[in-house]
Amino acid sequence: MLKPEAPHAPPRGDGRVVAVGEWLYDGMAPTPVTTQPSVSVLVGSSPGVTAASTLCLVTESDCGSAGAPADDVEWDAMYAASEQVWSGNPNNALLADVTGVTPGTAVDVGCGEGADAIWLAQGGWQVTAFDVSSTALARASDHLANAGVTVQLIHSGLLEPAVTGAQFDLVNVQYPALLHEQGRSLNALLELVAPGGTLLFVHHADTEWDEARRAGFDPANYLLPRNVHAALDGGWDVQVYEERPRRVTTGAGAGHNLDVVLRARRNPLALR
Repeated sequence: MLKPEAPHAPPRGDGRVVAVGEWLYDGMAPTPVTTQPSVSVLVGSSPGVTAASTLCLVTESDCGSAGAPADDVEWDAMYAASEQVWSGNPNNALLADVTGVTPGTAVDVGCGEGADAIWLAQGGWQVTAFDVSSTALARASDHLANAGVTVQLIHSGLLEPAVTGAQFDLVNVQYPALLHEQGRSLNALLELVAPGGTLLFVHHADTEWDEARRAGFDPANYLLPRNVHAALDGGWDVQVYEERPRRVTTGAGAGHNLDVVLRARRNPLALR
């Protein structure tokens, strides 16, 4: 049912979609958006996305992982191929390294279907989570509603304006697919960490590189823990950098049994 009067939002002709309250603007007439009170933000590009009734949402039409426009289409296709891609459980390293830490602000980079974000929110963290896939975010929205927690969900890649500039006490990066982009991805990732904050970066240690290259995928083109570790200077305290066994029996990650875990704390006096 339409509201009698939609709130004002400036018209746009730059490909952005803006939602204000329960209304979605595409630069022309407002369209009503369904609401879920437990989800503080869900950015979308078409009517029918979920959003809280009191917040303003902005998305870029060309968003993608590390700024690659095609990534959102590819990831949406991957998620659409099955009802659930991942296990639905928070990642092992997140549980091991963050349990007992005093909650603050956290960002989940490439949040997928939302399991890590939900766990953090349940632990008292103020969570922002972003992903290039609107399909994944829609599922995360449903899972958040079922869990009864609030998370700010953003449809964005790491290098998009919706993400850059913010800083967090915890930056959670689990098995990311981030192209180097001439070092821009690494710089953007490190800048997300507030002074005194922690970066938790986890990836597979048992990737079959030769097999991946034969399939047309070169892991060396993507940001890995060793790249991040090599970039950490005296402004960082590397607390953990090690391989760990993992046991995941369900979901798309079930075939991997060894992780590389990097946990580093940024100097509290670090300048931006």
